Amino acid sequence: MIRTTLATISALFVLALPARAADDAVAVPTLRPSVTVTSDVVRVGDLIDNAGSAALIAVYRSPDLGTTGVLPVAQVLGVLRAKQVIGVMTGDVKEVTVTRLARTLANKDLENAVASALERRFGLGDAANITVTFDRGVADMRLDASNTGALQPVATRYDARSGRFDLTFEISNDNTATPTKLRFTGSAIETVEVAVLTRDIDRAELLKSSDVVLERRPKAEVTGEAASRDRTVGMQLRRPMRAGMPIRIADIVKPDFVQRDQNVTIIYQVPGLYLTTRGKAIDNGAEGDTVSVLNVQTKRTLTGTVTGRGQVTVQGASQSIPMAPAVEQTSSIKHEDVPPAAALAQSLIQTPAPSARVAQAQIPQAQVSPAPAKSE
Repeated sequence: MIRTTLATISALFVLALPARAADDAVAVPTLRPSVTVTSDVVRVGDLIDNAGSAALIAVYRSPDLGTTGVLPVAQVLGVLRAKQVIGVMTGDVKEVTVTRLARTLANKDLENAVASALERRFGLGDAANITVTFDRGVADMRLDASNTGALQPVATRYDARSGRFDLTFEISNDNTATPTKLRFTGSAIETVEVAVLTRDIDRAELLKSSDVVLERRPKAEVTGEAASRDRTVGMQLRRPMRAGMPIRIADIVKPDFVQRDQNVTIIYQVPGLYLTTRGKAIDNGAEGDTVSVLNVQTKRTLTGTVTGRGQVTVQGASQSIPMAPAVEQTSSIKHEDVPPAAALAQSLIQTPAPSARVAQAQIPQAQVSPAPAKSE
């Protein structure tokens, strides 16, 4: 009985349509359980399949952009009847959900658009290094879904001294020839990634990984080349610095392996010969630096390269040290057969004596390993 009544009502609805909708007579108007709209109003054609010529009649205000609303079926039918739309099949639908589509512009997308518009202009660098802050805290923005175009800057103003910007963008609209305009104001500054101290550090301390973190700071705060975190670990500061201070390349040096007046080991090394003796550093020096050292046995001042902590290596070929006077050897090797390198090594550690006869056993604190003598 109910189905017969609905069929009769549907027939009456069809007869009430204009003649131009006669082609739709064979289709029964059916309520949709879920509706998606892009405009600011919901029309009959959005709610009903096979709505015919009544499809363009507006019946509801759309939900807010990007949101969903729920309508009870009884309410929908009541509104439709008020618009002279009857005979709609509802089936087992209890409510209708209406979702309004929108284009969402995330805050980060807007920041990137502003940074790109300012990139390499007004004295700024790459967009990736420009930090943007909007006035009034612009959050994610929702636009009508018909705004499908890209953000195109059409007016750009920037004050390099204050960092203030005023930008206007246009977005093409599918529904109208007039583009949508968006205007933003705020501040934009160029930043750099730099290692920052987490605690107060004295000059003598070695920087550990826990002593530095990587942060973005305004470029104006970092005069000179910013130091990366990896480059600072294991280095020393040129001066004491406080926590929170950014570190520049000019602020760090290699750690001192040798310090002035420090007791060091002097190494003399040439092919076939390795000799060590005690000395005292005259200069500070990091690994690879050239420093002067005093041989405490001979009181000679030598020049060598810092090769380790408390260690200075003297290369024989680079030294211009006068040969020692003729020395009588305690071994069976004749004097004229002594290797030149060994003779030079002896000159490094022997204390000049009035007598030309110096026993090799008189050389304290040294170990000499002369190369095998070559026979002619």
